Amino acid sequence: MGRERTAQLEYSEIQSAMLDEAKRRRKAAKIIAVLGHFLGRESGDGGKGVLDGMTVADIGCSAGFIADELVNAGASRTFGVDIDVPGLRRAAARFGDRVVFLCGDGTALPFPDNSVDVLVFNHIYEHVVDPDAVVKEMHRVLADDGVLYLGLGNRLGVMEPHYKLPFLSYLPPALADRYVRLFGKANRYHERFRTRRGLRRMLRDFYVWDYTLPVLVTPDRFAGSELFAGLPGRFARAVLDRMPGFLLRALLPLVPTYLWVATKKPRYPAGERLPRPPEFVRTP
Repeated sequence: MGRERTAQLEYSEIQSAMLDEAKRRRKAAKIIAVLGHFLGRESGDGGKGVLDGMTVADIGCSAGFIADELVNAGASRTFGVDIDVPGLRRAAARFGDRVVFLCGDGTALPFPDNSVDVLVFNHIYEHVVDPDAVVKEMHRVLADDGVLYLGLGNRLGVMEPHYKLPFLSYLPPALADRYVRLFGKANRYHERFRTRRGLRRMLRDFYVWDYTLPVLVTPDRFAGSELFAGLPGRFARAVLDRMPGFLLRALLPLVPTYLWVATKKPRYPAGERLPRPPEFVRTP
């Protein structure tokens, strides 16, 4: 019998990466660039104007750096939602005059039906107890012509992103717990990743476009330079530049992170044509 999962409270106190402002703002730049392409909105410096006039919510906002960048991109109303109370306190202290921060569970979002133009759900699903319920709730609050941005970790990515242990996410919970304890990383392994197929099922009520390869192949276009830091990154970029399309697609099941854009109704990316265009993933 598997042990019961509980909510991962005060996550910013557990993972210092949530307080790395420079890194969080780089992630925000990538999110805004992807949204800008999908929406067909020209962006100025720092993505200004991409979200003009829109109501935006960052689900799992923690210390608020990404939410702050969403304001910089022109959002008319910006919300940050989390159960991370210390993170929310930090966020409100710095950005509370620009962003409304709410302590709330993703399975009961504090918004009316069809009321949010853009939702951001960036590397959160593996932390929550019931990601399917959160996705269902995001479907409820997203406007009919709205857009949901998703950063999604892949269970079959070789290097686990939180604890930097190879194949950790492949293991059943009991063995994963022993693995993180053996290397002094944590007392237990809380996160639960899904494969690409499992993620498609999780998003079964949405139309989904995959921006993973466009960002990997043209990182400068999507502020994705963090993906190719240092010498290993430059080597990876050189390999990707020479890799044929069919082989890139064949490797998708093993890519560590997927970048998807989802909508409630059929909608196509409105941005300029790319060397490697986004691909349709699924329909409801």
